[in-house]
Amino acid sequence: MKLVGESIAEQTEKVFDNISTVLEGLGLSLSNVVKTTVYLRSMRDFAGMNAVYEARFEGHKPARTTIAVQENPMDAMVEIECVVEAE
Repeated sequence: MKLVGESIAEQTEKVFDNISTVLEGLGLSLSNVVKTTVYLRSMRDFAGMNAVYEARFEGHKPARTTIAVQENPMDAMVEIECVVEAE
């Protein structure tokens, strides 16, 4: 329960590390993600988040909604929610 990273890229990388850990525990991977909702503290962070997002999904393009919110938990710059489909 500690916020890691001071930049949008660092925080987005950590979010994906956490998502990947949960998915691996279920025998799944990011390729099973069919929809994401990205909550950004500021839309000015979109490009930085998106660069990490595209790299982590490696060409896989799940449906996505990205919105700016007034405040994320722990004042995080980014939070990502995923819907996955098991094979």
